[in-house]
Amino acid sequence: MAMTKRARFESSCPGVFFLDEHNLDGLKVYLQDQAWLTGEESLLFASKPGEGNMNYTLRVETSTRRMILKQARPWVEKYDDIAAPSERAVVEGRFYQLIEEIPSLQVRMPRLLGFDPHSRLLMLEDVGTGSDYTGLYTGEALTSEELETLINFLITLHTSFLGFNQDGQFSNQAMRQLNHQHIFKIPLDPENGLDLDSITPGLSGSAVELSKDNDYVNAVSELGKLYLQTGNSLLHGDFFPGSWLHSESGPRIIDPEFCFFGPPEFDFGVLVGHLHLSNQSTELIDRTLQAYSASCSDLPKSTKLLQQFAGVEIMRRLIGVAQLPISLGLGWKQELLTQSRRLVCS
Repeated sequence: MAMTKRARFESSCPGVFFLDEHNLDGLKVYLQDQAWLTGEESLLFASKPGEGNMNYTLRVETSTRRMILKQARPWVEKYDDIAAPSERAVVEGRFYQLIEEIPSLQVRMPRLLGFDPHSRLLMLEDVGTGSDYTGLYTGEALTSEELETLINFLITLHTSFLGFNQDGQFSNQAMRQLNHQHIFKIPLDPENGLDLDSITPGLSGSAVELSKDNDYVNAVSELGKLYLQTGNSLLHGDFFPGSWLHSESGPRIIDPEFCFFGPPEFDFGVLVGHLHLSNQSTELIDRTLQAYSASCSDLPKSTKLLQQFAGVEIMRRLIGVAQLPISLGLGWKQELLTQSRRLVCS
């Protein structure tokens, strides 16, 4: 009989608090021990705000406020057969602490209210019940104002902490190794065991064809090596619609657990890749490329490298593990894979 997640966690992390919406008594004791409940504040209830990908997340309501609790466990929450370093929570906590210095970044992200490195657990401001932006994949359109907010966030992030990573606190190497496998390696491995035809009939054939394209595979491999190198800019690391939340003041940005110091073209490439994947207008894509080219002169810029990373992101989201709720069929996906090859190999 398979072990429960709790049993697996307690086996691998003995004595560490296990976050669970069904254990309010234990949660109350934990919050009190952390001094995260104030005065006469009482715990009312907890619920999952949605199905998280990497982490276990709860929305907690007390007698005076709401907050988000987020725990990193030694696996990917959505795919718990995939091991993942729980240290990602420590790096994410440091990220939130660092951006407090930059008001224009802080206003776009939740505030860090509490940080327990031992339990790999963050307490964050609840920025509201708005949905994420994954509706873009099923027909919603991103507005020019929303795109401008996203672009400005990235430019500010990439230029605000140049050279800050001297102590290596943001190397996030274990998470990068995990991401490297799922972005640059697994999708193009003919023996990866993914049943793509169960997602879109005929897609497996397109994946095999791409995996036999040596020029493409070699170019993706070289981009993967670059991804693993340390750069000068602080990156979000997973800048796609699932990391953006709707709010009255425009997009709020969450989930920087993949953050690291690297090439800014990677974040922008992921953004552009998802503009393609969500079938947004070419005007928005062109505007993103132009804004990147015109951004801070302190950074060397390569639009070609940006486009290459965009091509890789398109590929891995279509034929890799981390699938998207895309409603369009095989023909459109094949066109996107052709576009991926053009972007990567041009």
